[in-house]
Amino acid sequence: MKATTALAALLLACAATPVLAQGMPGEGRWGGGGGWQDAGPDPRYPSARQTAQPSKKIDVTAYRAADAEALLGKGRIVVSRMASDAGDNEDGKLPVYEAAIIDELARRGYDTATALDPGQIAEIGVSHSVAVPEEAPHRKVSGAMSTTVSNRGSGFGLALAVDLTKPAKAIISTRLDLRIRDKATGRVLWEGHAEGEAREEDGGINNSQMAARLATALLKQFPDGQVVQPLAAVTP
Repeated sequence: MKATTALAALLLACAATPVLAQGMPGEGRWGGGGGWQDAGPDPRYPSARQTAQPSKKIDVTAYRAADAEALLGKGRIVVSRMASDAGDNEDGKLPVYEAAIIDELARRGYDTATALDPGQIAEIGVSHSVAVPEEAPHRKVSGAMSTTVSNRGSGFGLALAVDLTKPAKAIISTRLDLRIRDKATGRVLWEGHAEGEAREEDGGINNSQMAARLATALLKQFPDGQVVQPLAAVTP
């Protein structure tokens, strides 16, 4: 009887004692699952900046008149400015592209050293467009703050990002057009264009390296090209 009375008193005491609060599984806390240590990156915190890069690929398209293969890559040829309302064919921007085309035509069998009485005319045109605009000014210091409150306490977090880099210049797309005509008749024997990208600060507009890349890619397979029917003659 005394044992029963003692057991009842013990059970009553346990029932009257407040139960310590315990966090639920996955609840944010300093240690354990779902807390600050293993919650993964917070999307509110700044992340590394991604900067677009110029494409290293040169896109080339070329066409050849069906009856012109035997006429290409031989004889005297002279380079001139392409007559066009479009493009950026100012005199100050063409010399490096003209020089690059002359070098490549010479490698393909043409006589480019003598401009007197040429049999063919190589017309070139250069145009530019903005592929990726210049970046906006960077915020030198940025950050985010986070607080966590749970039954085990509270936490405070602060993330700062310092960016001292300069905004990246625009990426410029440059297109080089080439059209080879028969001087006597004015008809087009071959034409094509090559297009590539470079950052503006790296000479993306008027740059001898870009000119050489475009000219080399454009005439790499010369005189090959998509065979088309001859175009009507045009008075040169």
